[in-house]
Amino acid sequence: MDFKQIQELIKMINKSNIGEVTVEEKGFRITIKQKEEPVQQLIAAPAMQAQPMIQAVAAPQAATAATTQSASKQKPSESAPSTENLVTIKSPMIGTFYRSSGPDKPPFANVGDDIEPGKVVCIIEAMKLFNEIESEVKGRIVKVLAEDASPVEYDQPLFLVEPS
Repeated sequence: MDFKQIQELIKMINKSNIGEVTVEEKGFRITIKQKEEPVQQLIAAPAMQAQPMIQAVAAPQAATAATTQSASKQKPSESAPSTENLVTIKSPMIGTFYRSSGPDKPPFANVGDDIEPGKVVCIIEAMKLFNEIESEVKGRIVKVLAEDASPVEYDQPLFLVEPS
């Protein structure tokens, strides 16, 4: 399946009532899911390489969680923001997370920035496509949870937002 066919498939899904479609062809599998809002989610990986990719990304996440836990034990005087009333912006797809549109460009969103629904907060590159990820909430960014130019998984938390 070539790039143009994938684009046409996404357009057809967006215009239809279909919630999800999976296409498998010669060791290549693509799944396209549609949310209630007209936003497409593209999850694609060669069928044979999907498992190693997940393992490679899961290991750094576990290391980050362990580091965060040990750091919070070492510094009890520093208070972390309460996550009870925070909204998480999650990755709608597998890909590479970028905070800005280029190396010499400013980040789309920094800690402390006010955001509104529709404001681009990052880019996720998937299959040579750069997808702008927009906020669905109004509020202030409290924490950036993903490293710039790092791989992200579907539904991985990217930002913590204090709603306003």
